[in-house]
Amino acid sequence: TSALINNSLQQRNSASASVSSFSIFQHSSKNFDDVTFIGNGAYGTVYKARDLANNGQFVALKKVKIPIGEDGFPVSTVREISLLKQLTFLDHPNVVKLLDICHGRRVENERQMLVYLVFEHVDQDLATYLERCPPPGLSTDLIKDLTYQLLNGLDFLHFNRVLHRDLKPQNVLISNKGIVKLADFGLARIYSEKIPLTSVVVTLWYRPPEVLLAQSYATAVDVWSAGCIFAELYRLKPLFPGENDADQLAKIFEVIGTPPEAEWPAEVSIAWATFRFYRGVPFQNVIPEICKDGADLLQSMLHFNPVERISCCEAMKHHYFKDYEMNPQIISKHFVNSSKPRTKT
Repeated sequence: TSALINNSLQQRNSASASVSSFSIFQHSSKNFDDVTFIGNGAYGTVYKARDLANNGQFVALKKVKIPIGEDGFPVSTVREISLLKQLTFLDHPNVVKLLDICHGRRVENERQMLVYLVFEHVDQDLATYLERCPPPGLSTDLIKDLTYQLLNGLDFLHFNRVLHRDLKPQNVLISNKGIVKLADFGLARIYSEKIPLTSVVVTLWYRPPEVLLAQSYATAVDVWSAGCIFAELYRLKPLFPGENDADQLAKIFEVIGTPPEAEWPAEVSIAWATFRFYRGVPFQNVIPEICKDGADLLQSMLHFNPVERISCCEAMKHHYFKDYEMNPQIISKHFVNSSKPRTKT
């Protein structure tokens, strides 16, 4: 199995080649003591744990069941592990680090094995951060800082030809020092231009039209999700809380407008006439607190046509961030003082 993983790693680009000798099973899970259940990720359960081999420091332990076939671990597992190690090796401040991978036990009566992915522990996710936001909400400077760091992490992924594909507030972590970190790459994969990818990606409320319409997609899928999160920082509630795929598209078109029939993708099996025609509304009507530049950036991130959607690199240069200077202290200050839950609607 280790040979299979190492062979896969050696086929990666030069950045990952430096970690090609990495062995998947470095330590036993017995080195860790579970402390608190954190939540369920895309493919596994996450716990806060103590690393007994490193003075009991806190880590995030992701426990996943991996099916074992005749050829060992599935390609998807090899892909995720090599991807995580590659990103950790490149050491970007806005991407969570994979510290270790440990073997557990074979699951009885099943062709499965428990594997533990050990990540740096980050204090809070963005969903919890927003839930604890006291009135009257986040300041413009705070929203800028959170959004810029989010875009910076995504730009790093996209530069290295990686799609996140499951971006949502629960997968955006915030340290007590005010650093934003992207996490849970259970659905991530290296991309090659516009390629047909699996359709079950991105939590519904943050899912772009091209995914809802079962089209091929590329990095713009993450930009759309980031735009939804950007809007949520102002609203303190989701921008498009759809109940199913059709309702999700309807809620999107209510805001951005139904595209003209001439712009409807030819390869889509769902007819344009299926949807009610909406003219759309200005983003400043939907989000009264957002400034003109912020509304312009949001519109650029939420284009129906992914080709016209702004890139993360371009978004970071947008006029909205003019004179912006990263100041994670304002995030950490809010982190410490945020104790009153928001009203859930």
